[in-house]
Amino acid sequence: MESGTVETIAAVPPGGSNDKGLEEQKKMTREDWRKKKELEEQRKLGNAPAEVDEEGKDINPHIPQYISSVPWYIDPSKRPTLKHQRPQPEKQEQFTPFGDWYKRGVQENAIATKYRKGACENCGSMTHKRKDCLERPRKVGAKFTGTNIAPDDHMQPLLEFDYDGKRDRWNGYNPEEHMKIVEEYAKVDLAKRTLKAQKLQEELASGKLTEQVSSPRHQWGEEEPNSQTERDHNSEDEDEDKYADDIDMPGQNFDSKRRITVRNLRIREDIAKYLRNLDPNSAYYDPKTRAMRENPYANAGKNPDEVSYAGDNFVRYTGDTISMAQTQLFAWEAYEKGSEVHLQADPTKLELLYKSFKVKKEDFKEQQKESILEKYGGQEHLDAPPPELLLAQTEDYVEYSRHGTVIKGQEKAIACSKYEEDVTINNHTCIWGSYWKEGKWGYKCCHSFVKYSYCTGEAGKEIANADQDLPEVELQEEEYLTKPKTLMEIHLEKQKEEEEKKKKKKKKKHKKSQSSDSDSEEKKKHEKLKKALNAEEARLLQVKEILHLDERKRPYNSMYETREPTEEEVEAYQMKRQRPDDPMASFLGQ
Repeated sequence: MESGTVETIAAVPPGGSNDKGLEEQKKMTREDWRKKKELEEQRKLGNAPAEVDEEGKDINPHIPQYISSVPWYIDPSKRPTLKHQRPQPEKQEQFTPFGDWYKRGVQENAIATKYRKGACENCGSMTHKRKDCLERPRKVGAKFTGTNIAPDDHMQPLLEFDYDGKRDRWNGYNPEEHMKIVEEYAKVDLAKRTLKAQKLQEELASGKLTEQVSSPRHQWGEEEPNSQTERDHNSEDEDEDKYADDIDMPGQNFDSKRRITVRNLRIREDIAKYLRNLDPNSAYYDPKTRAMRENPYANAGKNPDEVSYAGDNFVRYTGDTISMAQTQLFAWEAYEKGSEVHLQADPTKLELLYKSFKVKKEDFKEQQKESILEKYGGQEHLDAPPPELLLAQTEDYVEYSRHGTVIKGQEKAIACSKYEEDVTINNHTCIWGSYWKEGKWGYKCCHSFVKYSYCTGEAGKEIANADQDLPEVELQEEEYLTKPKTLMEIHLEKQKEEEEKKKKKKKKKHKKSQSSDSDSEEKKKHEKLKKALNAEEARLLQVKEILHLDERKRPYNSMYETREPTEEEVEAYQMKRQRPDDPMASFLGQ
């Protein structure tokens, strides 16, 4: 802030200097400016009351100045207000208020008898002009005749609802229409009661009711099934249950075609499933479907038959649950194919139909089986005895527990091969392959590595252990000499010797031809290396010249050829390369 006085310039719109209602702000002195700042600080700290606008609302002292300052085109007097930050009423969209709806029906007896000023000259309607009239043009219009004036068109109002108004499902609903339905049902109920009272009066007058009361069956507490009162009660019950099928009871799900009862509510006296076992590692409880499929007392050691609740799966797969589910499935399939059957409506009919279906299904399978056997044969394979009798009779002892688990017996059978097993020969007590050492198989009883040899027992083990110290080369030579060679082995050795002689002759000829070729190749490589060294020296001289030039006069390398260097060029570069780390570089002149 400058040391001089601080001036605030109040911008005045053109032509507004003559307005007497606007108060011109005076120049603020340095002291007034300081007091104003102190007052703002006190308001921010809460020690001074907040500033009030023209509507009596407090202005938040923490609002920045660029927000709270009023533009000149809103209020040139600069009065404290936040009205310019609030939604302006002239820019707000106007929506239809709740409760307004389209007109229903046309007013009766609203046809005009005289021509009205401003109406259609052709038909006399007030809702359109002559050029918009859709009636047949009259020879003499209604303006001049004053007769046969058409009624006004039924014009619906243009409603513009906001977001909630467009989605209000009860907008335009008149509750008085529902009261008419209630009154109608009340009148029907009153008529039924009056009719019932008249019937009772007639029975009393005729004496039927007194005879029924004095009957011996009524005295002993028995009821007459054909009595008129019972029929009246039955009719009354029918009236009460007339609309029961249309109501969704809690805990049940109804369908017009099939009714499936799904109990998803529990009785208050029942224990909640998740409270039966509080162990977190027990059966899982799904809160969404309220299902606990496993037994919560599985780890407690209780028998499922002795527990009141053993999981949903136990209830689902015990008793007649499976047969009931199969019957329900058959009812659905039969209904889809056109049969009018229902599990709850007519269970007897469904049961008889299901039994006949199973009998027919078995007959069809038998007929199909017989037809296949007649066509292809093979009855003798079906009449064969079971494999237990064909192969061998087993007397395996198996012991079961009360729950059906195997306690003893029924061990896993060892897989057998087609070869003979556990057969010892030549006085051996172990089979061939029971001993392995240094990549060789042998007998465990005598540590012999020779197959089909005679067992020497412990003496053979001692000899085998003593032979470990001998060199392997001598053993191999002894085995080689002791083994007699066959004619096939001798023939193969002669072939190998002849092939080796032929290879030696070819190598000698190849070496002579290669020596002459190698001399010419070495000469060519030497010439190429000389050319590469000369080119490398020329390149190094060019680089030195470019480095001595001024930077502004150096040429560009845009036409530089980029290709992979040859072996001679790489070798020349390595030979001419400067090695600053080499301690002998100064002696070599590099």
